[in-house]
Amino acid sequence: MKNWNILGMSTNTVDDIIEVLLKNRGIAKKDREVFLHPKDPVTLTPIDVGINIKELKRSFDRIQKAIKKKESIVVYTDYDADGITAGAILWEALYELGARVMPYVPHRVDEGYGLSEKGIDRVQKEFDPTLIITVDHGITAVLPVAYAKKLGVDVVVTDHHVKPKEYPKCPLIHTTNLSGAGVSWFLVNMLLFKNKEKSRDLLALCAIGTIADMVPLVGANRSIVVYGLKELKKTKRFGIIALLKDAGITQDEITTSDVSHVLAPRINAMGRLEHALDALRLLCTKNADRATSLAQVLHITNSERQQLTIDTTLHAINVYKKKDVKTIPKILVVSDVSYNQGVIGLVAGKLVEEYYRPAIVISVGEIISKASVRSIAGFDIISFLRNHSSLLVDVGGHPMAAGFTIETKNIKKFTKEVEGAAEKNIKESQLVRSITIDMEIPLSTIQSSLYEKIQDFAPFGLGNPEPVFATRKVTVESIRLIGAKQNHLKLKLSSFDAVGFGLGELYGKIKQGMTVDVAYTIDMNTWNGNSTLQIKLRDLRPSTSE
Repeated sequence: MKNWNILGMSTNTVDDIIEVLLKNRGIAKKDREVFLHPKDPVTLTPIDVGINIKELKRSFDRIQKAIKKKESIVVYTDYDADGITAGAILWEALYELGARVMPYVPHRVDEGYGLSEKGIDRVQKEFDPTLIITVDHGITAVLPVAYAKKLGVDVVVTDHHVKPKEYPKCPLIHTTNLSGAGVSWFLVNMLLFKNKEKSRDLLALCAIGTIADMVPLVGANRSIVVYGLKELKKTKRFGIIALLKDAGITQDEITTSDVSHVLAPRINAMGRLEHALDALRLLCTKNADRATSLAQVLHITNSERQQLTIDTTLHAINVYKKKDVKTIPKILVVSDVSYNQGVIGLVAGKLVEEYYRPAIVISVGEIISKASVRSIAGFDIISFLRNHSSLLVDVGGHPMAAGFTIETKNIKKFTKEVEGAAEKNIKESQLVRSITIDMEIPLSTIQSSLYEKIQDFAPFGLGNPEPVFATRKVTVESIRLIGAKQNHLKLKLSSFDAVGFGLGELYGKIKQGMTVDVAYTIDMNTWNGNSTLQIKLRDLRPSTSE
């Protein structure tokens, strides 16, 4: 059973509800106008996003020098959706400014994550640059940056990952307040000070990267996504138009959900299974036919990724399936030679969903192995892993997601060590699923006026979750299973339509005529041109006598 964490007092007027929602999100009265009506990201300052002005100037000056002197520049990207959009943003902007610039995307298997000596050697052989600019990585690349310098190549790092104690000695544009695409776009917005039209156009790509990387949608990120979605709805980019068409999404109706569940997975799929350079080509192509062809490649690759994820997840879950819940470690560590590096992050996420505890999934290599890690709310996984860095080749990431490289011979020792540490550091209470609920309201409060006010809080995401409400003692007038796999619920609750995605397992436990307590979000269901309010269930359970 899930814990219900109800934040606010019960209320029943629209104005009072909005007041509680703002308070729950930590929005002070002086900041409410900006939250509800975000500022234009073009006007953002370094202070707004937490970027060091001195370091920004160092980086800006070095890049400007390279542009003016026609130096060979390489934009060295990451291979996920955030990195690809970040790379596309910076490459296009520099090209627009007349720079001699080429993008470079490392291969996940051949080179691995981030800047590497092997990658630098390839870049030097192919492009002979005097300047490499990293996007969405580099903050941990102490040795690769030093290696580049020995070869006479300057490096500017742009990154948003957590800064370690030791970081590269080179110009840095760094903040954890933005996505990789956000950091890249912020730099570009400065470089394009004479061409804000181009800067706004690139916000479409920045919104994709920001949503895809699941950074908190507050402050500058909220501005980027609000204005970036507007640009997406009117963009003339052949690549995005082709992606939307292939996915059956109407361009002027695109939402954050469309980006996170449809566009981002397609872009990510290339870096997971093939070479992500084709994803970057798609975003930047000026040829409509080329865009259609590349969009189809992304679609096919994503379908392959989906099946591989299913197969690998089943294998990983089976490691613990036959164990008693009490004997399952507080942190899960699974490793196998069959695990494809491209999907282990997704599989780690699935393990967290299944068992609700941090999960480490390792793709085992002959000498070196790669791992992806996902955590649970309230447990800082990157700090935890850095406490065990003596057994790792490298490690990087965020409090909720990380990755590392390890010598294969050390996997067993590492597993034993982190399981023991997790036993001491993770409380039992942290391993109980919970739902954060904004407040209790009566169903009679759910009206169009409330729904419209709630939409002012969009876009929703980390840091700004969609408002969740609870109502007690609701009568179940009807209940049935729906969906191809019959794993969803369709109910009538005190005359309100309700749908419970993934709650099919409750069918049989919840019956017609019962009185239940429900946790839900408010949704507008549109069908055949008609729109009606409905509630989307997060949880339901038989009412208590309280």
